[in-house]
Amino acid sequence: MPRRLGRLMQREDFLRVAGGRRKFVAPGLILQAVPADDVLRAGAHAEGRRVGFTASKKVGNAVLRNRAKRRLRAAVAEVMPIHAAPDHDYVVIARSETPERPYPSLVRELEAALERLGVWRAAGR
Repeated sequence: MPRRLGRLMQREDFLRVAGGRRKFVAPGLILQAVPADDVLRAGAHAEGRRVGFTASKKVGNAVLRNRAKRRLRAAVAEVMPIHAAPDHDYVVIARSETPERPYPSLVRELEAALERLGVWRAAGR
């Protein structure tokens, strides 16, 4: 059974992840990742993984920003509990194409981002 993910909620956490300077840019999303500074804050159920989501006004109005974040949350819930490396914090940023991008493309881009950032793990581990 896939494990749940912790959430990044505070601005200081988002800034720390952005300051890590590790990111992957795809047409549908941007993924940033850094090793977690406090694994316990994510909770035992999350294996130290926390994820934050953001969508700026460049994405569109509130309806489009919320749609983009919902789609990113769904893709993250499908991929990251199984394939994201533990003890890391992640920020997923919506782009202007995110609300209209085909969902399978978002999932593939998220998987590619995890691999390129070196935080991919095989499902069996």
